[in-house]
Amino acid sequence: MHGLEQEKIAAVVLAAGRGVRMKSDLPKVFNPLAGQPLLAYVISTLKEMGVGRILAVVGHKKELIVNYFKDGGVTFVEQAEQFGTGHAVLQAEPYLSGFLGKVLVLAGDVPLLRAETLKNLMNFHNQHHAVATVLTAELPDAGNYGRIVRNQEGLILKIVEKKDATPEELKIKEINTGTFCFNSRFLFSALAEVKAENAQREYYLTDTIEILRKQGQPVFAYLTQNYRETLGVNTPEELKQLEEIFRQKIA
Repeated sequence: MHGLEQEKIAAVVLAAGRGVRMKSDLPKVFNPLAGQPLLAYVISTLKEMGVGRILAVVGHKKELIVNYFKDGGVTFVEQAEQFGTGHAVLQAEPYLSGFLGKVLVLAGDVPLLRAETLKNLMNFHNQHHAVATVLTAELPDAGNYGRIVRNQEGLILKIVEKKDATPEELKIKEINTGTFCFNSRFLFSALAEVKAENAQREYYLTDTIEILRKQGQPVFAYLTQNYRETLGVNTPEELKQLEEIFRQKIA
């Protein structure tokens, strides 16, 4: 574990979305990959890492998820209405009150992320004495993902959502994978300041990065080498693509 054994780690897994473009009424993370819900892979990876507390933020058709994982050592947090990723993580705050450790925030629809990558992210976070570290990847086509704007030292200046990005920022290939490591105290104090001043009128978790930067806190990007393990699922086509990658890894 490279010195992570003694550390207090909690994970907040975002699993409330409906996934409208999946053309299915299932919660997005409940769509199956090789016979298991997408979310099952994420939870299994966290357990492999020995994460002490796993909180899943659920919403759309939550009873399906709760029933499936009810014996899996997962705490369920309800996000009754979806007001964005920042709002989702805030729902977990009461469950982590008094928790002074690292909080991993992950999307429940990114099934191929490996425990080793998450451990590397946390080690990097610790070595750089960061209060927040974003797992990033360089994509051949950055498409709809939020772009990472950083300086030469690797400190993040901001993360820009595609719809809010300038033409110059859209040329950046390094993207936010939606996976983060935070020091709990800084995560929730920054979330309290996030406002819904964007095209979607949503509370973005990524805004915490800019808030912490403005406070002069060290916020870093950790670039993973294999972007394919950070891919999420938004459409049936993307799910098919992940199944192919998944099969190649097993073969």
